[in-house]
Amino acid sequence: MCRMAELEVDRGVTALVHGQAIAIFRTADDAVYALGNHDPFARHSHGGISRGIVGRRGDTPFVASVAHRHAFDLRTGQCLDDHHVAVPAYDVKVVEGVVLVGGRKVTAA
Repeated sequence: MCRMAELEVDRGVTALVHGQAIAIFRTADDAVYALGNHDPFARHSHGGISRGIVGRRGDTPFVASVAHRHAFDLRTGQCLDDHHVAVPAYDVKVVEGVVLVGGRKVTAA
């Protein structure tokens, strides 16, 4: 996918994974997260979730969308401002400094 060293802390990048636009984030604690890059609240592209602002609410790392500042949990994709909305979250691992994005995480119903 990409090298961990290429990811800026608290910034997102977009990668095409299995035909899907994925937003990849590295946080200050060197954790790496991947979410679907589509902002469900935006009528227009605005660059997707990857252009959002990374932060924390308590122990929850999040990205706030550019369009409307809705916050999405980086671990699960759940919107913190509207619990009826979520974006896909993907499994991520770092192997020998390379970030690998796996399949979509399964969430409890």
